[in-house]
Amino acid sequence: MHGLFQTRLETKVREGSLTVVMPDGKQFCCGAGEPQVVWRIKHPRTPLKLAVDPDYQLGETYMRGAWEVTQGSLTQLLSLLLHNFDPDRNHTPKTLGGRTLKQWNSLRRSRSNVTRHYDLDESLFRAFLDSGMHYSCAYFRHAEDTLEQAQQQKCAHIQRKLALSPGMRVLDIGCGWGGLALHLAQHAEVEVHGITLSREQLAVAEQRRLQSGVAARVKFSLQDYRTHQGSYDRIVSVGMFEHVGKPYYHRFFTHLQRLLCDHGAALLHTIGRTTGPGTTNPWIRRHIFPGGYNPALSEILRALDRVLLDATDIEVLRRHYALTINHWNRRFQMHRARFAQTKGEEFCRMWEFYLAASEASFLTGKLAVYQIQLTRDWQLLPETRDYLYR
Repeated sequence: MHGLFQTRLETKVREGSLTVVMPDGKQFCCGAGEPQVVWRIKHPRTPLKLAVDPDYQLGETYMRGAWEVTQGSLTQLLSLLLHNFDPDRNHTPKTLGGRTLKQWNSLRRSRSNVTRHYDLDESLFRAFLDSGMHYSCAYFRHAEDTLEQAQQQKCAHIQRKLALSPGMRVLDIGCGWGGLALHLAQHAEVEVHGITLSREQLAVAEQRRLQSGVAARVKFSLQDYRTHQGSYDRIVSVGMFEHVGKPYYHRFFTHLQRLLCDHGAALLHTIGRTTGPGTTNPWIRRHIFPGGYNPALSEILRALDRVLLDATDIEVLRRHYALTINHWNRRFQMHRARFAQTKGEEFCRMWEFYLAASEASFLTGKLAVYQIQLTRDWQLLPETRDYLYR
């Protein structure tokens, strides 16, 4: 059975040097060049599991302590595997019916899915996020920028794309712990209403609002975007569209259009897959983001074709998220021993695999971040990008 595992690696791995040490101490090598990674398999049943169901078992067996990286890093191993096992860009998922059911994010299921991830111990997120608790891709003008600098640069970049004026009404869909809403209220003198489905996020955001100095201009609510009513000059959504689910894309944009005033503009910031429509990795779906799906750009634009919203600017942020997650992982590792005591070693291995796999996906170009600017008025925003970089 070990032969199937070895054959698949030797057949596929060409770039990067991979040495695999089997449970009996025997080893084989494949590929050439950098990075140089040594992968030690500790449990005799693991090779068969990885050969038969790699998408799920790679994360599952790591969680259980069945293998380890003894030279190089976990991110380097996963990057090497992702790079060499490149998916077919023309592949169409065969289980579209199953995909639809897994993304059937009704009001009740959406609340449950959000609770599974975002209502984890607040101290976990405080340990690895920046001081503003931004749980989304930062914007690195320079690779050596600190995480705090890069997250503030992301907020400023979004602020410019929204072309805000003092007194405007802004809706933040999926406001998280309130970092972006507070930034916009402080720096653009606008009124911001942030909505979230996470009770833990709402509690923190409300506490921060009261301490911000702009409490009168900011409001936070526990609410689903589908039930929200109002009229706004600007709408922003950062890192929330990944939880909408493809069956609800039309409904999302229809409601966005309804909430936006006639001369309004919106900015959608979302992780997206670069390899075309697909399915969520089963390990990620089970342990990290139930109901989640990173859309292909084509799927977003197809949904926009059916509503009265025009895409006036599309920017692709490539490795910014890889840099962001690298900072997160390093900060998490500084507190790992504490979380191993309170949450267990298996939880820590789950979390670091999630971070490493995410970083590897952006490093290898399998994922990117799309910032899509939308308007109901074709002439509303400047014709060139100069205003974004002054």
